[in-house]
Amino acid sequence: MLVKDTSENPDFQKLTRQFDDFLVEIDGDEKDFFAQYNQIYLDHVIIYYEGGQAVGCGAFKPYEEDVAEIKRMFVMPEQRGKGIAGMLLNELELWAKSLGFNYCLLETSSKLTSALVLYHKSGYAVVPNYGQYQGVESSVCLKKTIK
Repeated sequence: MLVKDTSENPDFQKLTRQFDDFLVEIDGDEKDFFAQYNQIYLDHVIIYYEGGQAVGCGAFKPYEEDVAEIKRMFVMPEQRGKGIAGMLLNELELWAKSLGFNYCLLETSSKLTSALVLYHKSGYAVVPNYGQYQGVESSVCLKKTIK
């Protein structure tokens, strides 16, 4: 079951805390840099529930007039490999498109190889690092047309 909400949803907050804990291992010394861009209020959040438990989430926020930035994509480790992340990403894109966005943009770590595979498989192409990610070697930025 998919639920649309905001980042004030307690299940979203719980999942993103787990995601942040996971990212500490990935980002190491850069964790504080990334945290400042992730601890924000989000109007557009999707949480995926299985058996009554929140097991995955994703969100987006406006980046530019016709560009939505995908944020906080996470699936519980024991739930991975079931297509949940792809479903969440697709639903986020559809929601963004329904609100008039023509593109989705995102940033992920070069160390998150499974995320990179998902994004490439979903039609995202690598673009130059944007905004705060310019010059961050561990960041990979991707973009997709959704219009």
